[in-house]
Amino acid sequence: MAVPSSVTERERKYEIVPGTGVPRLLGVAGVTSQDEPVEQMLDASYYDTRTFRLARAGITLRRRVGGHDAGWHVKLPVSADERQEIQLPLGDDARKVPGRLKRLVRAYTLGEKLVPIAHLRTDRFAHRLADGQGRTVATLTDDHVTGEAGGESARLDEWREVELELDPGVEPSLLDEFDRALAKAGLSASPWPSKLRRLIGDRVPAPRRARKKPTAADVVLVSLREHYDQLRHADVGVRLDVADSVHQMRVASRKLRSALRTFGSIVDASATAPVAAELKWLGRELAPARDAEVTEERLLAQLDEVPTELVFGPLRQYLTRYFAREEQQGRARAVEALDGKRYRNLLRALDAVLEDPALIAQGRKPAKAALRKPVRKAAKKLRRAEAATRGLKGVELETALHDVRKKAKRARYAADTVKPVYGKKLRAWRKNVKAVQQTLGAHQDTVVGRDVLHHLAVDGHGEGQNTFTFGLLHGQDAAKAAQLREKFAGEWRRLRKGDRPGWL
Repeated sequence: MAVPSSVTERERKYEIVPGTGVPRLLGVAGVTSQDEPVEQMLDASYYDTRTFRLARAGITLRRRVGGHDAGWHVKLPVSADERQEIQLPLGDDARKVPGRLKRLVRAYTLGEKLVPIAHLRTDRFAHRLADGQGRTVATLTDDHVTGEAGGESARLDEWREVELELDPGVEPSLLDEFDRALAKAGLSASPWPSKLRRLIGDRVPAPRRARKKPTAADVVLVSLREHYDQLRHADVGVRLDVADSVHQMRVASRKLRSALRTFGSIVDASATAPVAAELKWLGRELAPARDAEVTEERLLAQLDEVPTELVFGPLRQYLTRYFAREEQQGRARAVEALDGKRYRNLLRALDAVLEDPALIAQGRKPAKAALRKPVRKAAKKLRRAEAATRGLKGVELETALHDVRKKAKRARYAADTVKPVYGKKLRAWRKNVKAVQQTLGAHQDTVVGRDVLHHLAVDGHGEGQNTFTFGLLHGQDAAKAAQLREKFAGEWRRLRKGDRPGWL
């Protein structure tokens, strides 16, 4: 089975007047030579759902014949000028989208069938731009395009455009230097992000326009959509085994769940409660992979600090071997969850919440009038959680402090949601909440670390290893936890002092 490859594209597109020659870019961005054009005939078929779910997310899926990178391509937007392109070979069936790519975009298609939506033929004239050492800086292409869109009414179109694509590894800021030179030569930036969108642009639903005076629901829904986009983007990363993608997906799911619960007086909590419950399930499925990753990194860093004479046996190799198993199992569990019906149904439910939200009357009020109360409520829950830690010791205290951390996260996420409305008023309070959250996060790491170290010591002893060093690290974590509790106490006093006379 072919393994997808990934490349990063950095390019800009330009409109060019018919009959105009391609600009010469000698002297721009270190370019000393511009090769004569090499002609390529490119033939591409594009796929999407019938409701253009991929196009609405800025994603293109195509099968292209011709050129140096013929094959199946998925292009994912990273920024205005940057796209991640996932590639697979052409394969034998020109009409069937490979299963690997179907799964890769599943968070966007929600299981809807992928069908051919357009066909583009491009007569491309590519100019290689090189520096004084003969290294490729960029490629300037003059594209003559013929496009045909299917659907209820077919459409034919022809146009010409210029692309400037940087070579991988070239400083991205050079795009601006090329941009100025091309503008000076009479070219103008294309309003279209891709050839496909130029052809089918009016068939893709336009994004919602922001109101000059947003309602409370407007503000909350903007935040929910942002986290939903982050969740789907991280989904692709998890499937490609991209570093930190499990963490990013877990954070996005946590923020979605937190927003649904905190702002249940805006977007009806009774309607979204099942979605919040399923987001909690997703977080549990992702947790083992992320927890193993974090704990391994932390314990290996601690081991580096132990004097050599106190390290008995090949402990680094032992930790690496142990966590390799844990991470493999955790990742398998995460991917299995993403491939399942339960996750697909969760995405569909989230999509429905955002497309047709169940708004309470409070949500239709002006943002400034309706969003203060949910944030105050989150702050109140945080204070109650801290009060519940008084007089506790041992495991009970550790559990209670973990609850304070979770409430601090929710309060911080609430402040982030309403930042467009109350940003300046909440800045200092949010900063203090974040400090509390981070300190208690470090404290929780020591709790998890000690549990793992205890397990490693028992397991290692059973294998006949000297586990003295694990006991040493366990003691260091216990001492560190006590220091962090002291630090938290000081940060909590600052937080309470700051929120009494203020906006909250």
